[in-house]
Amino acid sequence: MEKILVKADRRVETGKGSARSLRKQDILPAIMYAEGKSTPIKLNRKEIQKLIYSGVGEHALITLELNEGNSVASQHPVLVKDYQTEPVTDELLHVDFIEVSLKKIIKITVPLVIIKEPAGIKLGGILQLRMREIEIECLPTQIPDKIEVDAGSVEIGHSLHVSDIPPQEGLKIVTDPSEVILSVTAPKEEVVAAPAEAAVAEPEVLKAKGKAEEEGQQKEKKEK
Repeated sequence: MEKILVKADRRVETGKGSARSLRKQDILPAIMYAEGKSTPIKLNRKEIQKLIYSGVGEHALITLELNEGNSVASQHPVLVKDYQTEPVTDELLHVDFIEVSLKKIIKITVPLVIIKEPAGIKLGGILQLRMREIEIECLPTQIPDKIEVDAGSVEIGHSLHVSDIPPQEGLKIVTDPSEVILSVTAPKEEVVAAPAEAAVAEPEVLKAKGKAEEEGQQKEKKEK
């Protein structure tokens, strides 16, 4: 996995007013959490926004190079814990990082990527994708960018499950093995309408019946 380095400075300014002022300068307010402590920091907004929105930074190990005003900056292995965006413009507003130990196993979600089209699709089947991410346990240095899934053998009426993912060294899949990743269903059959002649049969019978009843009533009157 390629090392991702992000430079940051300790943030002295706090509060909503200072946060808005930083954003106007394309500087993003953020917080780094480590061992029960929180450190306010600030970093280049465009850089971290590009990283997170690309889908890489949200799941990857990041080396945060923190400048605290000293001659030597400290480096911290972190993960993106959470982030907030502006609802209308989708602009990144704030990021929470959490520092991790490189020697301790962590739990994290990573993207699933389908690398082969299911065989059933070529025969007219319909693909139903049920899962886009999977939860794993591994060391921070072993977090994969993605997990590739070969779905080439899935035919109509069949599914691909988490248990079908081949074992990978250093990774333990936490997601329930019985969970369905994708399935291929048969195309829907067209419903054929019933012939129009059948619809008029009943009124004709009712009409004939009514005529018979009318003739019977007239006969009774004559006998009386």
